[in-house]
Amino acid sequence: MKEFDYIIVGGGASGLQLADALGSDPYFADKRIALFERESQKGNDRTWCFWEEGRGKFDAMLTKSWDHLQFRGPEFERKVGLDPYRYKMLRGEDFYREYHKRIAQYPNIALHFEEVRSVEENDGKALVQTENGTFRAGLVFSSVSFEPVEKLMKPFPVLQQHFLGWFVRCKAPVFDAQAPTFMDFSIPQQGNTRFMYVLPQTPTEALVEYTLFSESFLETRQYEAALEDYMKYDLGNPDFEILEKEQGSIPMTVNDFTAADRPYLVHIGIAGGWAKASTGYTFWSTSQKVPQLVEAVKSGKPLKMAKKSKFWYYDRLMLDVLARENARGSRIFSSLFSSLPPQLIFKFLHEETSLAEDFQIINSCPKAMFIRAFWKALIRSSY
Repeated sequence: MKEFDYIIVGGGASGLQLADALGSDPYFADKRIALFERESQKGNDRTWCFWEEGRGKFDAMLTKSWDHLQFRGPEFERKVGLDPYRYKMLRGEDFYREYHKRIAQYPNIALHFEEVRSVEENDGKALVQTENGTFRAGLVFSSVSFEPVEKLMKPFPVLQQHFLGWFVRCKAPVFDAQAPTFMDFSIPQQGNTRFMYVLPQTPTEALVEYTLFSESFLETRQYEAALEDYMKYDLGNPDFEILEKEQGSIPMTVNDFTAADRPYLVHIGIAGGWAKASTGYTFWSTSQKVPQLVEAVKSGKPLKMAKKSKFWYYDRLMLDVLARENARGSRIFSSLFSSLPPQLIFKFLHEETSLAEDFQIINSCPKAMFIRAFWKALIRSSY
């Protein structure tokens, strides 16, 4: 069957959640849906973390969750409780396994393991070209962008959240299994915003990840050298083995990725600009936007998902600061976590705070940097 009502391109977090949402909704029971994924076995290619109150729909798949969190700055260390939140860790292979099992139960969804090479318009419909054939649909949802990236990366700054992580097993207890290290800025910054991120499953096993917010990437060996130094100098030089590695990058920008959308094509996930611009967090945002997208399809409303709320402007100022003064990121985040409860910061990052709470966040940031960014943004907007 090569004619579909909907085609989903990409079987990652956004594609699989959307496929499950369509398949489980009676409204779409008579619709023909195809999901195209390049790889039949993605393995444990990534780890997602997020926070939420109480139990959630992903709890049965979690590797671990915590009710405490640690933060380290150049001059302080803080361990705090998160109640009513829990910080949750979900590994890619567990997510893929569960969602593939769900999607296999929907008779109207066909799963194709083949690469999509292009999506174009043909007689008002989408023409999807893969390595094995041509398919048509009334609407395509794609987590892959077929536009040249450079066209979408204007006019605002673009940073990358890029990282390399090791799943390690130590012979002796090293980690505090009760509290992940959300950000450790005690490491050398070297002119960028750099931190370590530690997710302990047991006192001897953890994901240790070297993360940067910067414009350019490092050589693989540079990430690894930083991880080696952290294991040696910050974690007491334990005897350890590397069980797995993961590496990736997420664009951090307020540029409008939906500019690549067409009447027959809607981008989702990172390709749709669903990543939180100032942090790169995407999984939670995706879980919130998929139901919104489904309701928009059912109601016939416009499917443009990018909206300029007050949080868009906050993210824009933050990225302006980091783009001009990238080494100051540690100071900004240290100011927040040393003076505010993490619950307020998490609420702000979920874009749920009131104006009064926003003021608390803004007032805790280094003011001179943001005042300069504000005036520069104001001047640019006047042209």
